[in-house]
Amino acid sequence: MTVPDTSPASEARLTVLAGPTAVGKGTVSADIRRRYPQVWLSVSATTRAPRPGEVDGVHYHFVSEEEFERMAAEGELLEWAVVHGQNRYGTPRGPVEEQLRSGEPALLEIDLQGARQVRRTMPNAHFVFLAPPSFEELERRLVGRGTEGPEERERRLRTAREELAHADEFDDVVVNDVVTRATDELVSLMGLPTE
Repeated sequence: MTVPDTSPASEARLTVLAGPTAVGKGTVSADIRRRYPQVWLSVSATTRAPRPGEVDGVHYHFVSEEEFERMAAEGELLEWAVVHGQNRYGTPRGPVEEQLRSGEPALLEIDLQGARQVRRTMPNAHFVFLAPPSFEELERRLVGRGTEGPEERERRLRTAREELAHADEFDDVVVNDVVTRATDELVSLMGLPTE
């Protein structure tokens, strides 16, 4: 297994973006892919089924429970967690380490549990919390995307309340009121020029 370069110079290039469900992490990441192609985005592995329009290897690496367990057991994940008490999500270690060695900007889009794990192994990374303008707006977005039933929505909203209470663990908070504005603020926090 490759030992990660944990020097401060290496970690300074890693930005970790986390936030509650339906806050728009995926939407902000898609905007970054479109408008700031120089920013490398890590593709997480997950055991959940793809949502409509999601592409394996682009949005997520969709893997079986067995494959995920193997990856975790063999140290192939930088971080991983069971999210909303159901599905597993994790960051493949190899591509992140390779990107950090190249010296190019890297962004991880993960949940609060994952961000805490990364903080333990890469404490000099830059941690950014993506917040909704209000809890009511977060709930509206979750209902509006129509990908979860009522029971799953309630579970996700309970988790979101808990995650919002921990925003102060992050270096910066970006409010996702307008996607392009939030994207520009995040890219600026990464030390890159914005459009």
